[in-house]
Amino acid sequence: MPINITMPALSPTMEEGNLAKWLVKEGDTVKSGDIIAEIETDKATMEVEAVDEGTVAKIVVPAGTEGVKVNALIAVLAADGEDVAAAAIGAGSAAAPAPKAVEAQKAEAASAPATQASAAAAPAPAAAPAAASTGGNRTFSSPLARRLAKEAGIDLSAIAGSGPHGRVVKSDVEAAVAGGGAKAAPAAAAAAPQAAAAPAPVAKGVSDDAVLKLFEPGSYDLVPHDGMRKVIAKRLVESKQTVPHFYVTVDCELDALLSLRAQLNDAAPRKDGAPAYKLSVNDMVIKAMALALRDVPDANVSWTETNMVKHKHADVGVAVSIPGGLITPIIRKAEEKTLSVISNEMRDLGKRAKDRKLKPEEYQGGTSSVSNMGMMGVKHFAAVINPPHATILAVGAGEQRVIVKNGEMAIATVMTVTLSTDHRCVDGALGAELLQAFKGYIENPMGMLV
Repeated sequence: MPINITMPALSPTMEEGNLAKWLVKEGDTVKSGDIIAEIETDKATMEVEAVDEGTVAKIVVPAGTEGVKVNALIAVLAADGEDVAAAAIGAGSAAAPAPKAVEAQKAEAASAPATQASAAAAPAPAAAPAAASTGGNRTFSSPLARRLAKEAGIDLSAIAGSGPHGRVVKSDVEAAVAGGGAKAAPAAAAAAPQAAAAPAPVAKGVSDDAVLKLFEPGSYDLVPHDGMRKVIAKRLVESKQTVPHFYVTVDCELDALLSLRAQLNDAAPRKDGAPAYKLSVNDMVIKAMALALRDVPDANVSWTETNMVKHKHADVGVAVSIPGGLITPIIRKAEEKTLSVISNEMRDLGKRAKDRKLKPEEYQGGTSSVSNMGMMGVKHFAAVINPPHATILAVGAGEQRVIVKNGEMAIATVMTVTLSTDHRCVDGALGAELLQAFKGYIENPMGMLV
């Protein structure tokens, strides 16, 4: 029978993606593990592997199509020995209405160098329950597992997945079949109440007509929103609608930190003629934030409707500006890493972020964030929390200011930082405690070395 290839869920939060490029054409023979397409998410372009073997009978969704829903049919394979023409005819009736196609030039631009990720074992880095379901009625599984479950009449949602973060894979379905697993019961499933609460309504933007009538015809150009900008807009609206923000601001003196940074950089061993590391102020801010979260564990949390999620490590996301938006690669277990490791890791993540080569597990999740606009000359700002984080630190520029010490005026290099907190789980006093711990490491930076 024909084998359906569907749009893979490359992360637990993915709802749709752009089919940037096909690497096979109709009539090609593919084997399991062959790279067949490139899928563009809001943050990266990723490769998709074939799970089954066969001949490409029909490409249902052409390259350059955007807004393809997860699990939508995108192509059909004819199994070994099956008539390719018959499989292609059958694909026509199974195809869902095609999403809007984009221009060929946009499709070519979207097919940037891709990362080594596959649909067969897509990583699911964001925090998720052990079961395969991530809320609502979607169950994450490999295409082969879905096909085997369908043929056996097994309800995928009743299977505990052994893949990454509960993903159901082939062996799970085979074990369920051997053990007489639960048969699918569509009617009962449809009648069952949703486990997760319905998301809060998201305010719609102003219509094009309402805005454009305010301007002279011909005085503007229209630039369609890309996937990244749509996701950023959606998440920021959700954050401001659902997270009660609370802000705490302090000034930190930087002179001791700048002196230590210069000493450490001067002492860096050389490798192939270049220093093994080059510390930035931002690297030391990341380390200080991680240590502060370690010292104030009650602030290293995430909010859910039924539980306070207390994290065991400080996974610090760092906002990186890229063309069209921003992305937040994560330094995992930053409290345990040396400054040189953080520096080199951040340099690698930042470069690959700008090239859109990050894997989902490198930018999803995390326990807090740092947004540094000091290098842009910004003195003070407040950042928007990125759920499921409960805090984000906005870092301003270090500048020389007149301060009072022991009743006398003096000059010091001072940096203003503002902590945004989710007031549901980090109250004002707790936020102040976290910020004081951060300030202590910035002003006494030798504490970051022990």
